[in-house]
Amino acid sequence: MTDAREVTCLPLGRRTLWSFVGLGAAGVSLAAVRTAYWGPDVWLGVGLLFAWVGIASLRAVTARVSADAYGLHSRTLLRRRSVPWRDIADLRVRLRYANNSRVQDSRRVGLVLHDGRKWLLPLPKSGSSDDPDFDAKLDALRALHRRYGAPDSSHLPVISYRTAGRGWAGSLGLCALLLGCAGVAAWSVPGAASDVQAWRSATPCTAGTPATERRGSPLPERTRDCLTTRPAVIAQTEVNRPKQRSWLYFADSRPLERLAVPREAAQGFQPGDSVELTFWRGQVRVVAGERYVWREHVPAAGEVAVIAAACALAAGYPGAQVLLRLRGRRLPDDEVLPSALPFAGVLVGTALWLLPLCYLHPTALLASPAAITWVAVGSSATLGLFIRAWHATRVRTPGEAGAIEDSAEEEEVFLAARFLEQTDYNPYGFGTHIVLGGGPPAVTPHPGPGRFAAKRIPVERLTVKDVRRARGDDGDTVPRSWHIAELDDAGTPVRLAAAPADLTRIIRELGPAKTPANTANPEP
Repeated sequence: MTDAREVTCLPLGRRTLWSFVGLGAAGVSLAAVRTAYWGPDVWLGVGLLFAWVGIASLRAVTARVSADAYGLHSRTLLRRRSVPWRDIADLRVRLRYANNSRVQDSRRVGLVLHDGRKWLLPLPKSGSSDDPDFDAKLDALRALHRRYGAPDSSHLPVISYRTAGRGWAGSLGLCALLLGCAGVAAWSVPGAASDVQAWRSATPCTAGTPATERRGSPLPERTRDCLTTRPAVIAQTEVNRPKQRSWLYFADSRPLERLAVPREAAQGFQPGDSVELTFWRGQVRVVAGERYVWREHVPAAGEVAVIAAACALAAGYPGAQVLLRLRGRRLPDDEVLPSALPFAGVLVGTALWLLPLCYLHPTALLASPAAITWVAVGSSATLGLFIRAWHATRVRTPGEAGAIEDSAEEEEVFLAARFLEQTDYNPYGFGTHIVLGGGPPAVTPHPGPGRFAAKRIPVERLTVKDVRRARGDDGDTVPRSWHIAELDDAGTPVRLAAAPADLTRIIRELGPAKTPANTANPEP
């Protein structure tokens, strides 16, 4: 396949896709006929669903990607594109990890042009991380690119959600959405405080209340601040699941047919109970019986303020992801970015003092000296946590591990490290730690103590070629802060992953005579 002069990528299961296209056409016809003769009904929804399936299948079945000596050609339902090889700077793989074990990883091929534009090809696609057909098509495309173009590098970048080349528009949109929700909640805090105050100060309607407000149109009923009580008899209760509404039905539909209540309230009343309904602003606020009294919860201003603060804090995490991507914008697209979890710690620490403050002082955060002191101390703690998170998420290049303390040669030290390839000293990738001291370096499946099940590392066969940061093709099991040492094991490339300081210590044990002097990559 790598010697092919032309490559053609077609979708799999074309017959099945054409069947779905026919099904969609039949659905559109059915919906049109039913609407024309009988009017809109449930069949219209069924027809629209079939039409959506047909359009999606038509889009998939008409996709085609081909490559020849002149360039790369892509065709979809609505667009055709052709790019000569000389304009293509690089080919890469877009990897999307599965969210659970039932869904496999998916891979697609992307292009990077010399002018900086990026283009994701519709084909080939792979629903598995191990697809020989996808790998063969990718190798053929790269071979044509090398033959007729000028690749920037022989390395195949792999872009995933952990790498610098992944876009940040989704995180920015989520951050803006949560900030919008926080703004709406904060805007409604004064109204919630006014409602609570009005409910607490509400008094029963008197004879002086105009008759139009007592028995008239529903508009004054919704705006009335006085309380109206009416007797009723419960005819039936409907108790549903905890997350669903439960209902109280009233005899003769007086003063209303039914009322939505929590599950506990529906269980507290029985058919035949005489109750008294209290209306306020056109809604039932209290249902009082001899055995049970239900009161509708009126959200307090503090609760709404807590919701606003929680939404603002939740927006901080996608905002931190955007910040990290902007901070690593000069890194290669396939290098793994630091995790945003340290900033999650900042948000949690801020929530510990901000949420109680918003609950207790929803409308005036700086109304008292105690509140001002609270804000000052909490803000100082948040600033300290932020500085620490900023330091923890900095991009560390190889060679920044710092000084390493020497330990006694006979003392065993277990370091978290993994060989990413299966070898005779790491069969089936069983090793999770490397033990140093007390004997030759060895791979162990445990953090010690003792060398049980340890396998000696053949140091005499290994040569360190390079030390770099983690990339997308190293897999999602490698922590973001670890570095990768590329080794040569008697002609076989092997990768060793560990924390920067631990990796430096392990490499030193491999023998300085066999380690090149320039094992650190330059600053990105």
